[in-house]
Amino acid sequence: MTLSKFNNVKISGTITVVPENHINIDDEIKFYKDEKKLARNKKILGLGTRHVLPEGCTCMDLCEEAAKILIKDLNVNKDEIDTLIVVSINHDYIGNSDACILQDKLRLSEECACFDMSGLGCTDVVYGLWVAHSLIQSGASKKCLLLEGSSSSLISDIRNRNSNMLFGDAGSAILLERTENETPAYFHLMSRGKDWKKITTPAGGFRFPIKKDIIDIEVLDAEGNIVHLWDSIMRGTDIFSFAMEMAPKTVDRVLEYSNKTRDDIDFFAIHQANGQIVRTVINHAGLPKDKASSETFTKYGNCGGTSVLVNYCDQMKNKSCKEIMLVSFGVGLSAASCIVNLQDAYNGGVSLFKTPENIQSRDEQIKEWVKFIKREEYKGE
Repeated sequence: MTLSKFNNVKISGTITVVPENHINIDDEIKFYKDEKKLARNKKILGLGTRHVLPEGCTCMDLCEEAAKILIKDLNVNKDEIDTLIVVSINHDYIGNSDACILQDKLRLSEECACFDMSGLGCTDVVYGLWVAHSLIQSGASKKCLLLEGSSSSLISDIRNRNSNMLFGDAGSAILLERTENETPAYFHLMSRGKDWKKITTPAGGFRFPIKKDIIDIEVLDAEGNIVHLWDSIMRGTDIFSFAMEMAPKTVDRVLEYSNKTRDDIDFFAIHQANGQIVRTVINHAGLPKDKASSETFTKYGNCGGTSVLVNYCDQMKNKSCKEIMLVSFGVGLSAASCIVNLQDAYNGGVSLFKTPENIQSRDEQIKEWVKFIKREEYKGE
């Protein structure tokens, strides 16, 4: 277990962006043979609305939009941003840094250090904040832009009623800066790698690449849901048990380390896995019910790693707060929590991403890359 304290880093602001395109669970009744089961899931899990990316867009588009809004709202001199970190498991390309691509799109200085973090899913925001705090506290960075993007709606077939109805998409931006004022932040991080298969995507990496031999394979799970080998698979009962074990433990560990109590925390932003899990974590961790909420899941769905920031931006917009705890758990398996001071931080809330009119089609992408490989100019014909 890792416990860390940082003294001279402030969070200047944060904002979250979700696609304007959204789905209500009642619009998907055709996928349910039993309407009573749908009603039961709505009540127990808190199913409601989730915002999903249009075809041709990715969560990096949401991150780009979030960054542009935050930079404008905070009136940031872009030349002063010396570090750009992108945390996500849904990167645009294999072998390329989304941070470098976004550095160009955001028109940041070429003197800006850019790199990605990947593989942590629902805990990646807390890990990303830990890295950003470490860089700034050490003096290696003075102003860091941290972006997190999740396109969770794309990790399973829409016919999979064990998972697809849970997931929405989002992108967030956080600006962190060096401060000479003491602004304590506390972190607790842990991992259980032996259980990594309990949330994973089998195909798509170098160990098990997607080739023609698996394209047509559709597996029916025990409940009759359709699963492809490139879909995300999750052992729900095991993950529930892990969350119930580790979420209360990481809450207690960071509170003990910081010498704070639950009364000192103004809001607990809990990973919005689903309504039932959030409510159970609140109960098992003994959190004040007026300081934590599963409402964000009903409004936006499980937005993967971004969900803790969606929760904070949604629930604490225009509300006074000082100490915030982020609590996350998931891929890895991993769990993480942190206490950060957001008393003077800007909360931009949750904004809608308007679908661009000029989305490049898959056919256009194919033509562009073929011409690029041939060293021919692509004119978008």
